[in-house]
Formats: sequence, C-alpha cells, structure tokens
Amino acid sequence: MRDRATGAPGKRIYGMQSMRPGAAAFLLVAALFTAPPPARSEVWATLSGRPDVIQPILYLAAARPAARVILFNGGDGALAQMDDSFLMRERGRFYAADMTVAVPDTPSDHPGGFGPLFRTWPEHVADIAAVVSFLKEQSSTPIYVVGTSNGTISAANVAARLGPGAVAGVVLTSSVWLGGLGDVPVEKIAVPVLVIHNRNDICPASPFGFAEGSLPRFVASPKKEFIGVVGPPVKSEPCGPHSPHDFYGVDGQVIDEILAWFRR
Repeated sequence: MRDRATGAPGKRIYGMQSMRPGAAAFLLVAALFTAPPPARSEVWATLSGRPDVIQPILYLAAARPAARVILFNGGDGALAQMDDSFLMRERGRFYAADMTVAVPDTPSDHPGGFGPLFRTWPEHVADIAAVVSFLKEQSSTPIYVVGTSNGTISAANVAARLGPGAVAGVVLTSSVWLGGLGDVPVEKIAVPVLVIHNRNDICPASPFGFAEGSLPRFVASPKKEFIGVVGPPVKSEPCGPHSPHDFYGVDGQVIDEILAWFRR
C-alpha cells in the first residue's frame, strides 16, 4: 500500500456513420467540446448489445491510442446529471495521455438512470460487452475499465464476467463496498487491479477501511495495488461531486496515479 497526501459543452454537429457488415450498428452524433488546451472533439456513439436496446456512449478517439479506457461514473449512470463528477471532469486527461475514451450513458430501457443492482445484472454486462467489441474494432491496444463510486460496481462486474480477454485491468476509485460492490464476484477478476481511495471519504457506502483492506478479495488478480490519498475538507454532501468521495481538490493527483499504473 502507498498512502500519499496530497469541460463545458459547446457547439453540436450531427452526423451518421455506418459500420462494416457484421459489426454492431451504431450512430455517431458528433459534439465539439472546448476545454483548456488542447480542445477536444467528442462524439456520441449508440451501440447495441441486446435486442431493441440502445447503449449510448460518449466517445473520444485518440489518433494513435496507447490504450483505451471505459469510464464508469457513479450515481444513477445518467451522464446528463454528471458534468461535474470526477471522471467527467477529468476524462480529457486520459485523452491527453493518448488514450481512447468511452463513457457509457444509461441504456434505452433505463432512460432515467439505474440503481446499483442493475450494474450487477447480465443485461448491463451485455451492454458493456458491446462497448468492448466496438473498441476492439477500432484498435488492438489494451482496454482498461475505470469506475468511481457506484461505477466501481460496473467496472468490477464487467471485469469479472467478461474476463481477461475483454479487459486488461481494473481501476476502482471510491469503492462502494457497502453500496453494492460487495455483491460482485471480485474473486473472479483475473487481471491487475488498482484501488484508490480518499482517507477523508465519509460517504456511508464507501468507508476508507473497507477499500484499504479489499486487496485480499481479488484472489485471482495477478497484480493488485492500493493507493490512499488525502483531500481537502468536505465542500458538499458526503457523496457529492465536490466532496472527498469525488476526489475534489486531488483530481489531478488521482489521474496521475492511474496513468502511472497503466504504464507499469
């Protein structure tokens, strides 16, 4: 264990793109976002892993990706409500590190969002399997899953269910061991695991001690690491976007740790 102290939407352009035969059909809806330099271009891609169900993702493609990441936000999974959440705030940092980024939104059969339980269901795994397949068609570089808060349920469950052939590693930040992650068979995760947690996290679902002591649970993982950080005092409700739970004030440090871990 190591213990360390410590973009706004713009003009939207709509378009369509078809895929080659045999690939999952998808619609690209381009959206230009401006952020501190460099500016980045993102698109909405709609995939399908289940009959009559659409899985949208926010997609940011690197020209020559060193890796690809799927970012799972917390809350109820609806991106429209998460502009100020940790992974949404920092997604551009992964792109700046030459990584292709995919951020799943809620599927069409859960338009208003979903609870922690759905993140453990086979239907959710099927939706994300479509995202993995889409990314594999674009590049052969490794795919990592990164989750924060409730998103750790998705990241861990996808890694456990899809196996090492689908993802190369798992990053769990602000793990909700008392909020649903405990129901995931994490002992089946057979890829490297990184757990990062804020010592000042007082969200009831994610006590620091549970995260700190979680590594023995990952019995099949060939490499596992825990990193503790210390952020500033609470600036919002305990599980909110400006709280230690959401790494407010230490965002950059946490992303740097994740990127360094990818390279190790």
